[in-house]
Amino acid sequence: MRLFVRSVGMVSAVFLLGSFALSHPPDSGYHLLATYKFGAAPGSTSEYFDYITVDSAARRVYLSRGTAVEVMNADTGAEMGYIGEFKRQHGVAIAPEFGLGFISDGTAAQVTIFDLKTLKTTGQAKADPDTDCIVYDPASKRVFTMNGDSHSSTVIDAKTGMVIKTIDLIGSPEFAVADGKGMIYANLANKDQVAAIDTRTLEVKSKWPTAPSGGSTALAMDREHRRLFSAGRKPQVLVIMDADSGKVVQSFPITAGTDAVAYDPETKLIFVSTQEGKIHIFHEDSPDQYSEAGTVDTQFGAKTMGFDAKTHRLFVDTSDFNAPEAATADRPNPRRTAVLGTFRVLVYGRR
Repeated sequence: MRLFVRSVGMVSAVFLLGSFALSHPPDSGYHLLATYKFGAAPGSTSEYFDYITVDSAARRVYLSRGTAVEVMNADTGAEMGYIGEFKRQHGVAIAPEFGLGFISDGTAAQVTIFDLKTLKTTGQAKADPDTDCIVYDPASKRVFTMNGDSHSSTVIDAKTGMVIKTIDLIGSPEFAVADGKGMIYANLANKDQVAAIDTRTLEVKSKWPTAPSGGSTALAMDREHRRLFSAGRKPQVLVIMDADSGKVVQSFPITAGTDAVAYDPETKLIFVSTQEGKIHIFHEDSPDQYSEAGTVDTQFGAKTMGFDAKTHRLFVDTSDFNAPEAATADRPNPRRTAVLGTFRVLVYGRR
């Protein structure tokens, strides 16, 4: 009888350990490796920062800072230069085969084209107001802007810099990703949808709901297995979606204020950064099964993120923030404002 009781106790202990393991994801091994501090961007009167673009081959990190793009060395954190004179700059796309980069300016409603070697401006292309995310599609050799308030996408020939078409998305696009085979996928934040755009015909082929996620913002893709990773703010959920059918495969809760998702095809890790100061990490066990792989504490405001495919490191940026103003009837949830001149880049990875 004692042996039976002891066995039951051992089984119970194993069960409890299993339950504890399931409720506490394993440590991913990611931690803070470096912090790089920078002053205010040229021409700025307030601190602002947006998308981070990592050129792993050229070892450059493009930091979107509102009035200017700051170019940072991916290995040392050294400042390599600025591309300036923007009204409200948001994102950077690069087309290496043409030696050109493209910068979106939402307030100016235009795209600035620059030389990747010299960082000198070579031209502009007119877009729609609130030109935000910008992505290069290597299959069609075209650049696509996501114009949030205009509910459109401006299409630019990467070689000539000429505008080809403006696509009516009938929704407010946030981040977008190209599959490299002729499709671009864009989150439509106000519709809780992902739009699938054919980059050759320039037509919207499908729109799929992102439920249980909403306010869809951040997006990344596993191109090999045709999986989209869409993260939203209302509700705060990451969804994994089939890129061909729109079927939601799995979903996970995340913290508030997400603005970036990254996928590492070598380690099969998915990273989601949020304003609350978290990087959520998930693992692709198979194309139809995913698991939590840990959470990394960053700093408040570090919601944007870039991924370096060479080193598997993550770049997030933030600043100091003022205390929120008192709530009013018109502004029940006032935002905290960033402190000018306190901008910094945080680098996370495994040693």
